[in-house]
Amino acid sequence: MKIDRIYILNTQIDNLTMKETLNEVSKAIKNKKLLHHTVVNAGKIVALQTDEELKKGVNEADIINADGQAVIWASRILDKPLKERVAGIDLFSNLIEFAYCNNYKIYLLGAKDEVVKKLINKIEAKYSSHIIAGSHHGYFQNDEEQVIVNEIANSGAHMLFVAMSSPKKEIFLNKHKNELNALNFIMGVGGSFDVLAGKTKRAPKWMQNAGLEWFYRFTQEPRRMWKRYLVGNIKFIYLVIKEKLNLNRKLNNGN
Repeated sequence: MKIDRIYILNTQIDNLTMKETLNEVSKAIKNKKLLHHTVVNAGKIVALQTDEELKKGVNEADIINADGQAVIWASRILDKPLKERVAGIDLFSNLIEFAYCNNYKIYLLGAKDEVVKKLINKIEAKYSSHIIAGSHHGYFQNDEEQVIVNEIANSGAHMLFVAMSSPKKEIFLNKHKNELNALNFIMGVGGSFDVLAGKTKRAPKWMQNAGLEWFYRFTQEPRRMWKRYLVGNIKFIYLVIKEKLNLNRKLNNGN
């Protein structure tokens, strides 16, 4: 299947549904090819306007999904409508089940040590211990990084999930993906370990559908999240309006 990729606000986004994304992952594993996956939301799009390493880490990925509902709305406003939101945490959850059903192995990197262990316990209780190829917390020093990369490459895992904040996870995966070609799928999953391990709660479905998942997250940690979400969302709206005005100006000049 030829993937339709759109370009908005200095980033590329693939026009894929969840099912189509899962099919691409399945093909990569069967063909023994490395597929580098990432997602974008409003906050990340704002950040990559000024962070060249993050911009590179996103745009050089093989598949880029729209994680945030705001990105879907923006794509429609800018006349490049995306089919649907493919939330990173939902894709991650689906791929854990996919690994179990197909006898694939996963490696978990990121979060605090106790969170990773709790997540592994939940995965083993629901599925099997056989799908876990290895794990490591995300609070390692720079001089430990290469050792961890080597460990992952030699773990026998088919898929790697990295639960770090942006831009750290994007830079890590883009920097090391050539060394991880023994795997078939690598993906950054942000705070998904915390949610699936039960440390933090995810917004109710109606809030997810209404594009208010960010607000639910903000209410849990307002002091830490206010700048990321409130300021970030205002900047995102400004970028979308500016882009729309530029498009309208070009259309008018063309006429």
